[in-house]
Amino acid sequence: MDRFEAMSVLLAVVEAGSLSAGARRLHAPLATVSRKVTDLEKHLGVRLVLRTRRGLAVTEEGRAFVAASRRILEELDAAERQANGDYSALRGGLHVTAPIAFGERHLLPIALEFLKEQPDINLRLSLVDRQLSLADEHVDVALRIGHLADSSLIATRVGTVRRVICASPDYLARRGVPRQPDDLAQHDGISFQGFATAPEWRYRRDGAAFAVEPRYKLAVNTTEAAIQAALAGIGIIRVLSYQISDQLRSGALQELLTEFAPEPLPVNVVHGPADPLPLKVRCFLDWIAPRLRAQMAR
Repeated sequence: MDRFEAMSVLLAVVEAGSLSAGARRLHAPLATVSRKVTDLEKHLGVRLVLRTRRGLAVTEEGRAFVAASRRILEELDAAERQANGDYSALRGGLHVTAPIAFGERHLLPIALEFLKEQPDINLRLSLVDRQLSLADEHVDVALRIGHLADSSLIATRVGTVRRVICASPDYLARRGVPRQPDDLAQHDGISFQGFATAPEWRYRRDGAAFAVEPRYKLAVNTTEAAIQAALAGIGIIRVLSYQISDQLRSGALQELLTEFAPEPLPVNVVHGPADPLPLKVRCFLDWIAPRLRAQMAR
């Protein structure tokens, strides 16, 4: 039995919450995953997990073994990366993730210049409007918009983005311009779930926060679809400022209720608590952080 492989399988199963979910994460047959966990339990002579109708329950012995396995595998990964020169040489692969529109507009041009300066580094740039797990997806650096929920990540602030309520001039000419947040209850809205930190319909009045939403006329699952619907005059949308900066500048969309806007959202570049940090990661962070700050300040 390959004990390192068995540890990896167990971690995937426990983190996913069930054998079947762990198998999907590993892209392996369920029978294979189940057998490896069983073989590991037989080797140790203890039950690590209990199969229940609700999924998986980790035993006390299992929790201790999972914690030890995670530590061992992280140390093994660090040792392999150090042997490969990841910690002392500017070469190898980097996996970076960011929201789609922000990545295309702000991060990609900076990253392309970085690659020209560092010909021995290969970059994998995952632009997705959901937050990838740095550990599960083997991400080196992530750009996160919004308040950070994972306190273990090391964050570098590069700016902020505003939460914007807007609509097309055509819609506003037909339905009127809302002057107070309460007016939104009489308007049509466009709902979307395409962004992990999509701005809430929240406002400030005399220091207190409150929320009012328009009636949903259309629900879509991407930010771009919501913007196109707003441009067509279907209703009012809530977006982040960088997502519709061109439309606001051209007048195709009009910002509403600016005096009630909530506080801007922080933008951070984050990485895991690696010690030491691979040189290629440190070099990339040192390259992008000041350039992103300058772009966002403009």
